[in-house]
Amino acid sequence: MRVRELLTEDRTHNGIEVGSKKRLLDQVAELAAASCGDLGAQEVFDALVARERLGSTGIGEGIAIPHCRLGRCEQAVGLLLKLAEPVDFDAVDGRPVDLVFVLLVPEQNPEQHLKTLSHLANLFNDEDYRRELRQALDDHQLYITAVESEAELRLAS
Repeated sequence: MRVRELLTEDRTHNGIEVGSKKRLLDQVAELAAASCGDLGAQEVFDALVARERLGSTGIGEGIAIPHCRLGRCEQAVGLLLKLAEPVDFDAVDGRPVDLVFVLLVPEQNPEQHLKTLSHLANLFNDEDYRRELRQALDDHQLYITAVESEAELRLAS
């Protein structure tokens, strides 16, 4: 599943200030609940925190891909955040995180969940993609960069 199928401009946020991993997950939960009518902020927060307890979703190079499966989620949903200041996320390389792609998926269809996670990890592993996202100046530019990237076109083909 491509980024353009997961992300909308209203779920793309540039310059978010959070200060900590817990505050980031709390903010993500609030944003998800505001843009996905069927989901409650506490439900999203609890599911993301439970997933983080299994191991950090900080994949390195300043990237985190927090994700969870939710019973009341009807379709896969993505949120993209570029943080104003990096936060410690217990990433595998020890680096703080400044780019966060949140993936919320329905409980059924775990295979699609894993394929989407793999696609996102490969995409964020692309140095040019990360650099282009980090250069975005506002929500709109961040969104356009995320969904129209040459890196994703290469991966999708």
